[in-house]
Amino acid sequence: MTSRNTQQIFRVALVQMCSGRTVADNLQQADLLIREAASSGARYIQTPENTALMETDPRLVLLEAQQFETGSVLASFRSLARELKICLHIGSVAIKPAGRNRLLNRSCLIDPDGRLIAHYDKIHLFDVDLPGGESYRESDNFDAGTQAFITPLPVALDPAPKLGFTICYDLRFPQLFRMLAKSGAQIIAVPAAFTRQTGELHWKILLRARAIETGCYILAAAQGGKHENGRETWGHSLIASPQGEVIAEAKGNDPQILVADLDLSLVDSARAQIPALNHDRPFEIIDMSSDHRMETAK
Repeated sequence: MTSRNTQQIFRVALVQMCSGRTVADNLQQADLLIREAASSGARYIQTPENTALMETDPRLVLLEAQQFETGSVLASFRSLARELKICLHIGSVAIKPAGRNRLLNRSCLIDPDGRLIAHYDKIHLFDVDLPGGESYRESDNFDAGTQAFITPLPVALDPAPKLGFTICYDLRFPQLFRMLAKSGAQIIAVPAAFTRQTGELHWKILLRARAIETGCYILAAAQGGKHENGRETWGHSLIASPQGEVIAEAKGNDPQILVADLDLSLVDSARAQIPALNHDRPFEIIDMSSDHRMETAK
């Protein structure tokens, strides 16, 4: 049997939370779970969307968002990453850029020296009416991001693995994942707060599909449980291999950590077996309905 190349293997962890309306309580919950994850040997640790605050009142979200980058939230996470010598990926927090009255849903990557080295603003905003009367209009208060990002992870591997950023609802837009993979991503992060209804139906299927389509590891830390604001999220944080195999999955929606060792050589082997990322071809769509069909056929 051929042994695996240990130089391409590293340990990651996902933190599943049930964030509420009090930032200090959420930071305490995250701190305990991140420390537990670090004690397992994980050197990349991801938290879910809305790590610091799960709130629907836009006035309260705006008030806290103004304090994020200059206040205690980012400072505490930077200090924790520096103390534990980990790469800490805060799945998302709401921020208010200077001079603007609207928010961004921002994912932040902190290196083991406590430096903020990359961030991503959620591109696809969740505007939907769900069965049962629940309605979400993320675009009422948030602006959409306009740039996708990949970055080398600051871990002791040569070459460093490349991480692609997404957040929650982005999961339903495979073109984003495909472009991240074609641009060099080997791992794609999907920190999320999937609703219970949609999560039960689609969460695992979509994550596995994105892994298969891209030949990437998919790492999805999730919110789970019933939150103080009444919202229910699905939990079931998940890690999928480049072949779409579920290699780790949280049990239910309680706060917990999920740990796995990633073998990056599997990215190359999955893409070699099915090199679909290299097979894009141009095409046009022809509308075959009524008169337009005749015009197109000329």
